[in-house]
Amino acid sequence: MEVNSRGFSNKALEDFDLIDRAVDQKDQQAYAALMKRYKKAVYFMILKMIRDADDAEDLTMEAFAKAFKNLHKFKKDYTFSTWLFRIATNNTIDFIRKKKLKTMSLNTTLSDDGGNSVNIDVEDDENNPQDEFIKSQRIEMVRVFVDKLPAKYRKLVELRYFQELSYDEIAQELDKPLGTVKAQLHRSRELLFEIASGKEKHI
Repeated sequence: MEVNSRGFSNKALEDFDLIDRAVDQKDQQAYAALMKRYKKAVYFMILKMIRDADDAEDLTMEAFAKAFKNLHKFKKDYTFSTWLFRIATNNTIDFIRKKKLKTMSLNTTLSDDGGNSVNIDVEDDENNPQDEFIKSQRIEMVRVFVDKLPAKYRKLVELRYFQELSYDEIAQELDKPLGTVKAQLHRSRELLFEIASGKEKHI
């Protein structure tokens, strides 16, 4: 790997150029190139964290949506890949924390560093301001692109992201087989990636 005098690899410098084109010129091909470079790496990193392919796809899409939305804030003090992976990791950790909150019982007993039992009250998920903030941020990120989806896919994404229904619940709501719902949600994520990378003209 070649490294220039600034200490960045040629690939990192190419990323900087793509970011400049994306931010300054609104170059959709630059967004597409960044996504193509890192989509698989981000997906497999998230998959290692959560061990669920469907959620990993959701979170990969969210990571790119958040990164592209904040691309104008990126500073070239470190590589784009480092920044992107940090966004993806933090977003996934938020997701894991939220899921754990839903599975923890009220008045859960934990042990502190001294081995003493500590009772904690876990707030109801609906009334937890932190979780509500996370939820609103996730919705905001997805809504950047979701309005451009064809109607049948938009409905699926709305049920999955905005109403946070499970795959089984979506299947019941739409009266469709579970396999069909999963396949169509997979396609809707692909379309969202295409929209995020400026290819919506093909949809």
